[in-house]
Amino acid sequence: MLIQPSDDRDLVVLLTRSNEPAFVKLYSLYSERLLGYLVRLVKSETFACELLQDAFIKIWNNRNNIDPNQSFRSYLFRIAENLVYDFFRKAERDKKLQAALINSASSDYRHVEENITSKENIQLLRKIIDALPPKRRQVFQLIKIEERSYAEVSTLLNISTYTINDHIVKATKFVRERLEGHHVMGIIILTFFLGS
Repeated sequence: MLIQPSDDRDLVVLLTRSNEPAFVKLYSLYSERLLGYLVRLVKSETFACELLQDAFIKIWNNRNNIDPNQSFRSYLFRIAENLVYDFFRKAERDKKLQAALINSASSDYRHVEENITSKENIQLLRKIIDALPPKRRQVFQLIKIEERSYAEVSTLLNISTYTINDHIVKATKFVRERLEGHHVMGIIILTFFLGS
């Protein structure tokens, strides 16, 4: 069956009906961006590719429960985040995986072993981000978490790139200040989620 849906919602509706071409289309739309996000988090293309496949397997296996009226992008990235939590928890227990992670990281991230991100740390970060003013939080999520471009966010929210930059600078300062007292967060959270 040929599909020419107008947006993600149409694709997701088809996906909930087990339409494989819709699933393939969603994969082609989101896999590259999600892979980039996962590589930033786990610092290994090999591990990121495995997590990417796991995320889409979960999407397919859970296709009947997906709400087409909710953002598919947010749903997909949340699944990926949870897989990353599980991955790092496993790394804490699995010395071989931990060694592979450390070897794949650059020399700037040699403290990974002591600073492996836990679900509690991510929840702390989420709590801090949730404390941002609504518009600033929305801009921060789109730029820093979903890795959308300034131009894309400018069009989406109908605000200037200057305004976006102002929100990002202030939000990043806010988040950094609140993370300073939490040593467990360390390099990983500040680098992967806040960037430079």
